[in-house]
Amino acid sequence: MTIKTQMTIGALLGLWLVGAAVQSPVVLGQASDETVKQVYKAVGGPTQPKVPVYWNRYHDHSEMTQMLQDLAAAYPQLFKVHSVGKSTEGREMWVATITNFEVGDAARKPGFWIDGGIHANEIQATEVALYTAWFLAEMHGENKFVQQLLRDRVFYILPDMSPDSREKHFYEPNSTNSPRTGQRPVDDDMDGLVNEDPANDLNGDGHITQMRIRDPNGQFKAHPKYPNLMVRVEPGETGEFTLLGMEGYDVDGDGRVNEDGDGSYDPNRDWPWKWEPSYVQRGAFRYPFSLIENRNMADFVKTLPNLAGAQTYHNTGGMLLRGPGSKQDAYEASDLRVYDQIGKVGERLLPQYRYMNVANDLYEVWGGEIDWFHQMLGVFTFTNELFLQYNYFHESGGGRGGEQSYEFDKFLLFGDGMVDWEEVDHPVYGKVEVGGAKKNWGRQPPGFMLQEECHRNMAFTLYHADQMPLVRIKEVTTKALDNGLTEITAIVENTKLTPTHSAMDRKQQITRPNLVSLQAEGVQVVLGQYGSDFLFRNATIQDRDPAQMQVPVIDGQSLVYVRWIVSGSGQGQVVLDTIKGGQAAAAVQVGAAP
Repeated sequence: MTIKTQMTIGALLGLWLVGAAVQSPVVLGQASDETVKQVYKAVGGPTQPKVPVYWNRYHDHSEMTQMLQDLAAAYPQLFKVHSVGKSTEGREMWVATITNFEVGDAARKPGFWIDGGIHANEIQATEVALYTAWFLAEMHGENKFVQQLLRDRVFYILPDMSPDSREKHFYEPNSTNSPRTGQRPVDDDMDGLVNEDPANDLNGDGHITQMRIRDPNGQFKAHPKYPNLMVRVEPGETGEFTLLGMEGYDVDGDGRVNEDGDGSYDPNRDWPWKWEPSYVQRGAFRYPFSLIENRNMADFVKTLPNLAGAQTYHNTGGMLLRGPGSKQDAYEASDLRVYDQIGKVGERLLPQYRYMNVANDLYEVWGGEIDWFHQMLGVFTFTNELFLQYNYFHESGGGRGGEQSYEFDKFLLFGDGMVDWEEVDHPVYGKVEVGGAKKNWGRQPPGFMLQEECHRNMAFTLYHADQMPLVRIKEVTTKALDNGLTEITAIVENTKLTPTHSAMDRKQQITRPNLVSLQAEGVQVVLGQYGSDFLFRNATIQDRDPAQMQVPVIDGQSLVYVRWIVSGSGQGQVVLDTIKGGQAAAAVQVGAAP
């Protein structure tokens, strides 16, 4: 990398980049008001958090609830928590609203949405959202960037979109891939029964692993270095085992195994933009927002016109995804330029993560959340697919099912990621063996990697949030003209990368234009116009109500020039009012001061 390239990237990152936090782990809820001796600070994290949390482990719904409530109690000027509704099984869906409530109107600040855990088995997604909420509160008193961020922006964080199935994953037998769905009962196999044939935990260890049966003519054998790994034999070679799939048996006697477990629908195929039924889009449920958890979230989001950015967390694969989800759809070119600039910074912050388009670089998704946010709400949105196998040895290759993960388990997890093969009785096959990866290994980082994964992904999200539009009035000047007229020129600026309105927002007319108003008693506006340069070439003249100019967009890192010709004299102000970029005002004197 050249010095020039390094300087370019460094300029993009700016003040907001912070190092990984390292701290002594403390049990949640053990905060004390007692004086604590001075500690040697590890940069990038809170020195002595009021709400100490272990970030090398995962948190269930009750622990998450307690954490959010403790943060709200510890930082009432920054942190509020409320429920947007209950899940299918009656669990509260908590949203944390985080900003400096003592400065400005929180509802008028540019807003950033974060959610995680829409696929419940993707459990680190919830942890990244929780970590972000905790970090913003705990670092506000220690870090100027966080102070500035919470002064100018408001965050809305819903850590867990599928609280019922997260609990199932934690406390009931599952694999690393289940349950992806929610807990609304569904008759998957159309036999009149619901959830009657799930996977079965044959050895009672809480993990749904693989089954194998000894077979002298089998096509598989144990790997010579990693005996938990089954590999296919070479042509002409005699194997030892036949693989039988996931642990389980035919509970309902229909000839199929594990075919009717939890749900089966995909909560991330439930959103209204480009929604398609299940025969087109596998996983779609009955109609858009037919799932109560998504409806709860959407009803709240629709009360937030100030949202300008959003982040939804998933796993796995190390991807920074943008829409569109369908190849028949398209994002506007000017919007893509914003995504590209933010995404490229993300690749720097998250080594080996790839900035990608869902439809063309991954697979098609009809009715996905990020398209709903961008195409229907005008909000720039990313999905991060958390964790990738590069992190094992900082080298590519190997994959989740390949030798690399088994080598990592052997030398860095000391075998803690695997269930050793164990013989059990099967009601159909007799003696079989079960074993393989535990449910908490494969898609999820081990404890010692979790905090770094949380911190780096949070840093990308905070960069995106910092690049939401932020407007100011750079200058207001007056100039006396003939016949008692005065020329007033206001230069309004968006100091950040993201425009005040996405191209899709303008196309769909989702939010009203920016308003630049001249408010001065005794002054009558004769003419109003705005343009992109001080010469007012190709300016737009507004005939109706020129005192309140409607400016469709203030592009990222750009200026708009607004000019009025007025008669009369008086004192007043120029007011800049945007939905997604904040507000500003500047005094103006027309004519001689009284």
